[in-house]
Amino acid sequence: MLVETRGVNPVGPVGPVGEVFYDGECPFCVRGIRRFEAMLRRHRFGVVPLQSPGAASALAVAPEHLLDEMRLRLRDGRVFGGADALMEVARRIWWAWPLWAVSRLPGARPLLRTAYRSVARNRGCMGNTCAIPGKAES
Repeated sequence: MLVETRGVNPVGPVGPVGEVFYDGECPFCVRGIRRFEAMLRRHRFGVVPLQSPGAASALAVAPEHLLDEMRLRLRDGRVFGGADALMEVARRIWWAWPLWAVSRLPGARPLLRTAYRSVARNRGCMGNTCAIPGKAES
């Protein structure tokens, strides 16, 4: 919940920019969040497992599609998923901003989305086992 800050902080708004929702049962995803959580928090992003109660309704996502990709919910209520979520986070971090700028070039977004979907689809397949239902073990 956002708190009224008028007159309290003349520099800018206080509170979170948004929340990054990730698959809290995916070892690959958890390692990624652990690696970047401190940086995300410094830039006023919260981190929330997609398995949290109410996540599907907060993100306006059907429960059967909740774990398809990471999501970003901004303070204003906008929700981004997958590569678009990553680019929105990058846009708000000074050293990652060039990645967002590159994503604005013609043809870059579709390429980033395709790459993200490929990684997300196979994120549970590591080593000789695969934790993703329907995938054959190697």
